[in-house]
Amino acid sequence: MKIFNCIPDIVQWRLTQVSRPVETIGFVPTMGCLHAGHIALVNQSRKENSLTVVSIFVNPSQFAPGEDLDKYPKTLEADLDRLRDAGVDAVFVPTPAMLYPQGIPLDVTQQRGPFVSVHGISEVLEGRTRPNFFRGVATVVTKLFNIVSPDKAYFGQKDIQQFLVLETMVRELFMPVKLVMMPIVRDDSGLALSSRNRYLCPESAQLASAIYRGLQSAASVIQNAADQVSRSEVEAAAYNHWNPLINSGDFKVDYLSIAEKSTLQELGPSITKSKQIVLSCAVYVTDRENKATVVRLIDNILIEN
Repeated sequence: MKIFNCIPDIVQWRLTQVSRPVETIGFVPTMGCLHAGHIALVNQSRKENSLTVVSIFVNPSQFAPGEDLDKYPKTLEADLDRLRDAGVDAVFVPTPAMLYPQGIPLDVTQQRGPFVSVHGISEVLEGRTRPNFFRGVATVVTKLFNIVSPDKAYFGQKDIQQFLVLETMVRELFMPVKLVMMPIVRDDSGLALSSRNRYLCPESAQLASAIYRGLQSAASVIQNAADQVSRSEVEAAAYNHWNPLINSGDFKVDYLSIAEKSTLQELGPSITKSKQIVLSCAVYVTDRENKATVVRLIDNILIEN
């Protein structure tokens, strides 16, 4: 497995490795702290491509002041071991100075250089709580695509809004790469795997599995409806699972969204079963062992009728 720390080296490697049109490169961009969800993306890329490249980069431009950039877990050596065991061909580990030559202060008013914004779909849901998050994601992914020149890039459904933002960017900027979204990987309790889960004590992580159970109940209301169902009934099904944890101070719900898939525009007051629906949420979970630790977790269910 090749490990690259500078841009010219990986660009040169990419040019020399793919010598015939039938050979393809799959790409999995990550922020490190890898788990089974990341490895599932790697495995799919290896099935579909001649070569698989993974990047490890904690991207400052998608964090706002006061968010957890400095605390974001970094496990580089363990990550490299996992990728080596998974059969990855190359890993790109750049520094912020390489990808942002003019620097990257967290205050967007102080940032300089080119940035990529995808208006509309970026401003809802996650974009309301984290206004510049998708600007940072779109910018760094554009840079990485330009460096790696992949044929396919792999992302997890857990970040479905991110995938839809990037899909719009790739389509409307005519980028020659195919995006592939893979299903959410969950632990035995149903909690979606996330690098941030490690912030929670075991008891709170177990409680956090109620996020998924609430979404499952809400999804069942839609799936079992004859044709239409009221939005309030769908929401009530989720909150039946969440209210005890809200009342105990373990949960604070940022949003529960019932939206049309392609635009993420909210549906209601009546929801038609025939639509493709993204049922998604963000929940703040307070750690029971350390009340000062509050972890924001996201999850979703895609209903494709």
